[in-house]
Amino acid sequence: MKREDLSPVTVRGYVSDLEMFIAWLKQSRGTKVRLNQISTIELINYRQHLIAVKGLKPATVNRRLEALRRFCKWACNQKLIKRDIALELKAVRTVRSQRPIGLAEPEVHMLLRAAGQSRHGLAKRNYALIQLMLQAGLRVGEVAALSVADVRIRERSGIVRIRQGKGGKEREVPLNATARRALSIYQESRQKTGAEDFLFTNARGNRLPTRTIQAVITELARRAKISRVKVSAHTLRHTFALNYLRQNPGKLVDLATLLGHESLDTTAIYTRPSGEELAADLERSRYNVY
Repeated sequence: MKREDLSPVTVRGYVSDLEMFIAWLKQSRGTKVRLNQISTIELINYRQHLIAVKGLKPATVNRRLEALRRFCKWACNQKLIKRDIALELKAVRTVRSQRPIGLAEPEVHMLLRAAGQSRHGLAKRNYALIQLMLQAGLRVGEVAALSVADVRIRERSGIVRIRQGKGGKEREVPLNATARRALSIYQESRQKTGAEDFLFTNARGNRLPTRTIQAVITELARRAKISRVKVSAHTLRHTFALNYLRQNPGKLVDLATLLGHESLDTTAIYTRPSGEELAADLERSRYNVY
């Protein structure tokens, strides 16, 4: 997990999740269990235990199941078990009743202003980073993995190539004039770079890991004094998606392609009403009897 660049907090969380599974397994069997004796059925029973007995929320259950999936996949690769027993372990389905929250236009300007005022020679990098995420809707892991060669900019067009998106899928996302301009200015400010060098780096020229990008965004949001919503890399992705649908109503398939979604059901969350819209609708439809 450390080699995959997961944060120390995430690693500790997964370890804790595994310890809780082992404790449940010992209690249910009444004895110690060898790794190669664990079955898929027991994993499924544990899933039901978390839901029915513990009454945990779907997000918490799914995180604990993800810890088991990662561990079983690793154990299988290490030939500690004959097959990956967690392959049939399904996540708990969650239903999002309202659409995700993005940044309002004034908040976008505030964030970009904070990025452009970054110190220590990081203004152009941070500004390009924020603009890329706002204008292309990339996942934070996809941004961290970008190399110089993955960005192709011409006078009137440009694309960013995602070599290893979610699920290992590759895609290309067009870059609009705003993103092209920010990236061009940033790249021109850098010392000579090779095609395989990482696009976003720190002062020493090393790749920016995902947790550092998250930290940069959090710090910029703090400087911008954005308090209405907790700003993260995913907030910028939500902002892109919501703005795209406002500008291109009904183009759900196009948005799914840009975001790298396998299912339209995932993209459809952006078409759901916001809490403010529901409240306004109810206010208009009230009975005037008082």
